[in-house]
Amino acid sequence: MSHTYEAFVDIKEYDESPSSSPRVYTERYEVDAMSASDADRVALSKAENIHPKAAEFGIRVTRLIH
Repeated sequence: MSHTYEAFVDIKEYDESPSSSPRVYTERYEVDAMSASDADRVALSKAENIHPKAAEFGIRVTRLIH
């Protein structure tokens, strides 16, 4: 049975200029998955699709919503 999980993804994007600082921010996702580890993969996939130029992702599945 699938559940809805809350996941936060920390995203780091580098600008095209080598002298600029990276942009770091966090986005919240609600993902449907069979387990917390599946939710981790689903959240990462969503973030990669939305932010294809990002260099680093950090995923935290924080709670089961329902």
